[in-house]
Amino acid sequence: MKILKNITLISLSLAVSLSAGDLVKDAVEEGLKAIPADKSALWKLIDNPKNPLSDEKIKLGEMLYNDTRLSKGNNISCATCHILNEGGDENIPTSIGHLGRVNPHHLNSPTVYNSVFFENQFWDGRSPDLEDQAKGPIQAPAEMSMTPKEAVSAIKAVKGYEPLFKKAFPKSKQPITFDNIGNAIGAYERTLVTPSRFDDFMNGDKKALNKEEKDGFREFLNQGCVSCHNGYGVGSGRMEFYKMVYPYQYDNVGDFKGNKDGMVKIPTLRNITQTAPYFHNGTIKDLPNVIKIMGYTQLGVELNKKQIGSIHKFLKTLDGRKPKINYPKLP
Repeated sequence: MKILKNITLISLSLAVSLSAGDLVKDAVEEGLKAIPADKSALWKLIDNPKNPLSDEKIKLGEMLYNDTRLSKGNNISCATCHILNEGGDENIPTSIGHLGRVNPHHLNSPTVYNSVFFENQFWDGRSPDLEDQAKGPIQAPAEMSMTPKEAVSAIKAVKGYEPLFKKAFPKSKQPITFDNIGNAIGAYERTLVTPSRFDDFMNGDKKALNKEEKDGFREFLNQGCVSCHNGYGVGSGRMEFYKMVYPYQYDNVGDFKGNKDGMVKIPTLRNITQTAPYFHNGTIKDLPNVIKIMGYTQLGVELNKKQIGSIHKFLKTLDGRKPKINYPKLP
């Protein structure tokens, strides 16, 4: 009897193991990728050959990310709208910038966490990388409202920055430039990666997710959510803004319609439980409701409560381990 019991337990264990293996295999085939557990592999993945990472550059970028002197009113930094102790966003529908201005297109600030995995930056995908993107909010009238010349002058006026720029950009004859401000901030933002239990599971730890979470993962795959939310970011590339089965009910909030070709960036689902309100215009606060809406508008499927709850359980496994957040002493 004891032998039969042991055989039964072994069989059940093997079935669970095979099921988990099949789930990972199917996820990989659908385009999902795990953040590497190996630090050297991760560093290689997040590096930019055009702006190679270095400790000095990352340290400088962290300072600039938190420095309000890059704004005309000396009261806004990157960290103001992308709060790292939370979800890497601002938790309000649209950011408030210089002189209390709101985003003219009613766009919600996306998370900066894991943004290194995006193929393009900004909702319309107009920037090719984080280094270029970092210069946008500094110049935007409704955000930090500085010209490139004003930004460079503000940094040059702080004597302590010059040696830091020289260390970060040793080959530059004029290290304090607007491009290098963007390069430093972009380098720092590349390190804001949050591996989660999802990645542990994908990397081989079959116990990282419980049965309900695995069921939710399977539901996520079966319903077709993965067709857009794939890659390392669990959200990659761009899609046609109006490529929907049914229209989004709050589509008229703001005038954003994608880029000139009607394309919009697909947002990451990593840390999604921490980045409400949702959608490009920040119109929905409740995540289960978002799942319901996405199923209906994007897939033409009316998900039931059980399916919504199951996918919700899976999405919680994407809450990641954040890097240590410092509030650096600025020059």
